[in-house]
Amino acid sequence: MAIPNTKKRETRPTHPGEMLREDFMPDYGLKTTSMAKVLGVSRQTINEILRERRAISPAMALRLSRLFGNSPEFWLDVQHSWDLWDSEQRYSKELSQIQPLNAA
Repeated sequence: MAIPNTKKRETRPTHPGEMLREDFMPDYGLKTTSMAKVLGVSRQTINEILRERRAISPAMALRLSRLFGNSPEFWLDVQHSWDLWDSEQRYSKELSQIQPLNAA
């Protein structure tokens, strides 16, 4: 039996790039270049994440969790929430055309 979850989220969730930019980097005194270096990725990769133009991949989630001492699931959950919200906004017209099925 399915549990209905029909309440729509009204506000945009925080993108992981915004979280890094506003919360983590200032607290740890990190700049884009230094963060890229300690993570072993390019400065462009970090810049694209911070500008919210790149998603957190599982590999990046592992790197961030190692760096900040939290779980990779934390980073993937933040990304997942943002991706679902963004997709719902993008495809709302198409989604509204789908009629839900009722169990027999």
